[in-house]
Amino acid sequence: MTAAGRAGVAVALGALAAGALALNDSLVGVFYDDGLYAVLARSLASGHGYAYLHLPGAPAATHFPPLYPLILTPLFGLLPLGAAVMAAKILNLSLAAAAAGLVAWHAVRTDLLGPAVPRWIAPAIVLAAALAIPVLVVQSVLFAEPLFAALLAVSVVIGDRPPARLSPAGAAVAAGVVAALTLLTRTIGIAVGAGVVGFLLLMRRVPARRALAAATPVLLASLGWAWWTLAHRRAVDPALAINYGSYGEVLRQTGLGALGSSILDLPRPLAAITLSWLPAGAIHWLFAVPALGVGLYGLAVLAQRSCIGLALAGYLAILAVWPFPPDRFLWGVLPWLGMAWAAGAAALWRHARLHLPLLVLAGVLVVGFASYEVAGFAHHGYTGPAGDISANFREVLPDLGQLPPTAVVATDDEALVWLYSHRTAVPFYLYGYRGARVVEAGPTEQRAYLERQGVTHVLLASPQSASARELRGLIAAYPSWLVPVHGWPDARWLYAVRP
Repeated sequence: MTAAGRAGVAVALGALAAGALALNDSLVGVFYDDGLYAVLARSLASGHGYAYLHLPGAPAATHFPPLYPLILTPLFGLLPLGAAVMAAKILNLSLAAAAAGLVAWHAVRTDLLGPAVPRWIAPAIVLAAALAIPVLVVQSVLFAEPLFAALLAVSVVIGDRPPARLSPAGAAVAAGVVAALTLLTRTIGIAVGAGVVGFLLLMRRVPARRALAAATPVLLASLGWAWWTLAHRRAVDPALAINYGSYGEVLRQTGLGALGSSILDLPRPLAAITLSWLPAGAIHWLFAVPALGVGLYGLAVLAQRSCIGLALAGYLAILAVWPFPPDRFLWGVLPWLGMAWAAGAAALWRHARLHLPLLVLAGVLVVGFASYEVAGFAHHGYTGPAGDISANFREVLPDLGQLPPTAVVATDDEALVWLYSHRTAVPFYLYGYRGARVVEAGPTEQRAYLERQGVTHVLLASPQSASARELRGLIAAYPSWLVPVHGWPDARWLYAVRP
């Protein structure tokens, strides 16, 4: 086995072992999106098409591209719910470990950080990223990030140095097909396709025909998904458009003026895992600004060597303008971000006067990340809040299962409620955007929505949630409309809607 192969296997095994620690028996749906993925997989498995089975009327799904639910479909079609969820979590763990191994193998075999950099550094960075507490949390639930990470790694491998048995045209098509699959996993995968095509054209200077061969699968996937979302854009209630509609609805509500509102927030998650040990203020910024500069320079360096450079640049540009927190999106590409930083530092190392500043800066980041990880593992931070949320719902679900089969429950984590109680469920909390500002529904709008959905019961599963705030407003405006019919400790209530 080659040195690159040994590095890949070692990193994959390390990632697999660490990820196994984060495996849990939490209910699917505790992180919201994971429940929706499970609903979509169940819908496909039961022959209902790509639809939100838990909502009244089972409208067509347009928010998430279909590849990840399609991968989950055999599990949710053949296994009981609990077994399907655990099998899906193991699948995610395997995909995440495979992605880490591929990234390490490719980085070593191509000298991605530069020929002068010791070859152990790239695998060490990838393994550290795979062990990051937020990465372990994300891969331990039914999110699409592990599949996205694996497909991204394959796209880069084929785009940079395809197997010798592939012809140049065949390699371009293969890279394009895998990039198209990343888009059909997460819409932001369009950046991967653009990165592959841009690298072939601008850096490899391949003939336009070959670049077109890579671009065609990405274009077809984009057009196909766009057609589906446009054809079913009115499938869901307008009040649910932010969480259930296409991303075009986000643009419609925020307007172009809100784009770019996340750019200053983009470095925050990375600073949280590397620089949070420093005191706030001048000392923090003394290291944060140079660290950001090295990372941006590293992106430019990687863009000369690999399609991941342009892909990451496009990926980060989308996150910078999108009005949502970037955290989860960054954890999916953390190994590549770590190598971009290392590539930048290695390229700057040729300037002798920068040796000491780079050593100090790298030392601060390593100490910060190590202390963050030690604290996280010591306190089982990789479990996240899933256990507490699951315990909360395990207490209320048996009573929900006693409701009439025709009941429609408005609640938080509505996909979870449908999966485990078999009662139609809709979101209670309603919000939208006015520019970059979040706007919550008023009582009149809320009641009209609940009546349109045919809601018969309202569940308050957490008195600290945003739903509790909207529920208080609704009760104040219509004091006799909701009747408490069941309570649990800690001010959790089930209300019946008066006809």
